[in-house]
Amino acid sequence: MTSTPPAPTPPPPSRNTFFGSTVFSRGSYAEALRIGEILRKETVGGALLVIAAVIALVWANSPASESYFALRDFTVGYAPWHLELSLGAWAADGLLAIFFFLVGLELKREFVAGDLRQISKSIVPVAAAVGGVAVPAVIYAVVNLASPETLRGWAIPTATDIAFAVAVLAIIGSHLPSALRIFLLTLAVVDDLIAITIIAFFYSSDIQPTPLLLALVPLAAYAFLAQKYRRFFGRHAAAAWLILLPLGVLTWALVHASGIHATVAGVLLGFAVPVIRSQASGGPEAGPGLAEIFEHRFRPISAGVAVPIFAFFSAGVLVGGWEGLASALSDPVALGIILGLVLGKPVGILATTWVLTKATRASLDSSFTWIDVFGVALLAGIGFTVSLLVAELSFGNGSLHDDHAKVGILAASLIAALLATVVLRTRNRQYRLAEELEKVDSDHDGIPDVYQERT
Repeated sequence: MTSTPPAPTPPPPSRNTFFGSTVFSRGSYAEALRIGEILRKETVGGALLVIAAVIALVWANSPASESYFALRDFTVGYAPWHLELSLGAWAADGLLAIFFFLVGLELKREFVAGDLRQISKSIVPVAAAVGGVAVPAVIYAVVNLASPETLRGWAIPTATDIAFAVAVLAIIGSHLPSALRIFLLTLAVVDDLIAITIIAFFYSSDIQPTPLLLALVPLAAYAFLAQKYRRFFGRHAAAAWLILLPLGVLTWALVHASGIHATVAGVLLGFAVPVIRSQASGGPEAGPGLAEIFEHRFRPISAGVAVPIFAFFSAGVLVGGWEGLASALSDPVALGIILGLVLGKPVGILATTWVLTKATRASLDSSFTWIDVFGVALLAGIGFTVSLLVAELSFGNGSLHDDHAKVGILAASLIAALLATVVLRTRNRQYRLAEELEKVDSDHDGIPDVYQERT
C-alpha cells in the first residue's frame, strides 16, 4: 500500500515576536528583493557622491580655489519670481527636491504596501530611527548650550546618508543579511522624514501665506491626475514629463516663494503618487504601482545627478591647512556634530532597539546578533547629504560656522565609516552563511532552498 508522503513542515516562525507578530525579522522575500535592488542602485549613487565631494574638497583647497567658489556663487534665474539663485542654492533647493521626491515615494510605499505597514514590523526600526535622531540632537545641544548662535545647528547630526552608507558596504564587501539591510534602509528613510519635518518647522522663515495657499492648487491637480490616470502615466513616460512635471515644478516654485524650504514640495509630491494599482488595472497583484514605476524612473536621476551635484557644491570648504583644520575641529559646532554622529547615532539606535526588544520580550532574528546591530548603528553615523543641507540652512552657505560644520560632517562621516568597517568586516563570514540560508527557490512557495533540502 503506497502512503502519501507528509507535506513539508513550514519553517519555524521567528523567535522575535511582538504581541504574537514578527518584528525585526527578514520580512517577506519580495520585500527583501526590492530592498536589495534599491540598495544596489544606491551603491552607484554613493560612489558618485563620494567622488563629487572629493573633487570639491580638492578644488576648494587648490591654487584654483577662487574659481570653485566663483562657480558655486554664480547667480542665475528670474528675480521677479524669487528664483534668482546661485548654482549652489539651485542644487540645494532644486536638485535636492528630486531626492526628497524619492524619499516621499519610498516612505509611502513602505507604509502602504511594504512590510512596514504592519505595526509589529515597523515599530522597532521606526523607534530606533527616532532614538538615532534624538540622541545626536541632544549631544549637539549640550556641547553648544553656551552659544545660542551655534545652538541653531542642533539638527545637523540627525540624518543618515543611505547612499554613502551603502557605498561603504560595497567597498568593504559586506553581505548584510536581508533583515539588517531592511533595518538600515528603514532607519535612513524614517530619519529623512524626521529631517524634512524639522526643516519645514524649524528652518523655514518669513512664511508667506499667499504663495503657500496657491501651491495647493497645482499640488491638488497633480494628485488628482496621478490618482485618476495612474495606468496612463505608468505606461506612457512622456505623459508624466509633459503633464505632471510642469505641475510639480509650479508647486515647487510656489513653496519656495512661501518661505518653506522647497525640498518639502518634493516630499509632498511623492506622497501624492498612488502606490497600489487600481482595480481597473488589475489591482495590487497585477504588478508595480505608479509610485514604484516612478521610483525606477527617477532614482537614477536622483542618485546619479541631483545628489552628486549637490555634494559637489556643498562639500567644497576651504580648510586652510592643518592649522585651519585644527581650528575647525575645535569649534563647538564641529565637535557637537562629530560626537552626535559618531557617538549619538549608535547609542540612540542601539539603546532604543535594545530597550524595545527587551520590553516586548523579543529576540533578534537568527541571522544576526547584537554586534551586527551595533555595526549598522555605526554605519548610520554617516551623515552627509541632509546634514550638509541643514548646516547651510542653520548658518548660511559660506559662513565660518557653516564651513566648520561641513568639516565636522566630513570628519564624522569618515570616522563612522571606518568604525563600521572594522565591526562589519569581521562579521563577513557569518553574513555569507546567512546569505546562503536566505536563498529562496520560487518553485517552493518561498521556502528557503536549504530548508527544502532538509525536508
